[in-house]
Amino acid sequence: MEEQKLLERITFNPQIFGGKAIIRGRRLAVEHVLGMLAAGDTVETILEGYPWLEADDVRACLLFARRVVGHERIEPLLIGSPT
Repeated sequence: MEEQKLLERITFNPQIFGGKAIIRGRRLAVEHVLGMLAAGDTVETILEGYPWLEADDVRACLLFARRVVGHERIEPLLIGSPT
């Protein structure tokens, strides 16, 4: 599936989780799926826990995270040098 179509699965609703990224308007936050993956859960395990969820939803979460991190910029914090 093309990236833009995957990203359309990620939505935002101020009434759900304060407007955080969610999957297809449902009460499942992208960060929750990413947390499960980071904890070692497999895609299959996640899909079993959420029968309405599709593998493309999980891929969309990963793509969304990659896009967010890809736009991150870290600026060094310069603290005055000792005199």
